[in-house]
Amino acid sequence: MIRPSRSYRVFQGVNGVVLTLVVLVTLYPFANIVARSFSGERQIRAGEVTLWPKGFNLTTYEIVFKDAMFWRNYGNTVLYTVVSTAVAMVLTTCYAYVLSKRHLKGRGLLVGIAVFTMFFTGGLIPNYVLITSLGLKNTVWALAVPNAVSVFNLLVMKAFFESLPTELEEAAQIDGLSTYGILLRIVLPLSKAVVATMVLFYSVSFWNSWFGAFLYMDRSELMPVTVYLRNLIAGATGGGNAGATTEQLTQVAANIQAVTIVLTALPILCVYPFIQRYFVSGVMLGAVKG
Repeated sequence: MIRPSRSYRVFQGVNGVVLTLVVLVTLYPFANIVARSFSGERQIRAGEVTLWPKGFNLTTYEIVFKDAMFWRNYGNTVLYTVVSTAVAMVLTTCYAYVLSKRHLKGRGLLVGIAVFTMFFTGGLIPNYVLITSLGLKNTVWALAVPNAVSVFNLLVMKAFFESLPTELEEAAQIDGLSTYGILLRIVLPLSKAVVATMVLFYSVSFWNSWFGAFLYMDRSELMPVTVYLRNLIAGATGGGNAGATTEQLTQVAANIQAVTIVLTALPILCVYPFIQRYFVSGVMLGAVKG
């Protein structure tokens, strides 16, 4: 066994210290946000809150949790995220699989059309007119369809599919599998890493999205929780509707931003550890050519 040299041990030590500092710097803002969400109004305004809550207070959480509209909008967010992610994954996977075939006629044109949309869009008003004329307003499809294909995700999946051995598909064809059979029974089982990564990208994007719902939804009961919390910050809904007192509203105004960040990020933080192991391998396998 070869012992590491002294210079390599020094490098490992310095590298460990630097990475530890990076982790601490990254975690500090989030820890501060969590602490502020549980702190009292006076301590927050005085700037006394750092890593630990001071003047422990659950007023804002209680007001938000007691509002039935919050739970209704939270359920909407789960529904919109699941449906939109499913639609996006089906379309992105099929499109990427087609583009990965080098013998496909018009392949360059299809890639060019996808890349073109990265730099040019129809604009806000034409999009609104289109969604309205199609009768998609106040439906989940107004959120799922316009953002169904991310070109970045599409190109990553395309590169991943191109890296798979063509011999596997040729063998499957000899065994009588159709194109869709090859995709479902051969390609996708070998693509768990990139599929999990794309699911993470899409779900985070749809979960945090609020402008589409703000634009295409007219009724408050159809809004996702991001719009509810945005309105709560603006003072349009939430605290006032929950019958809060003046003192409670003062507390809400002090730490509502921290509470909204925690409530919005918490579900993603709970899901991320289960698919994190696929994240690096999924992106790298789709981006590095062998």
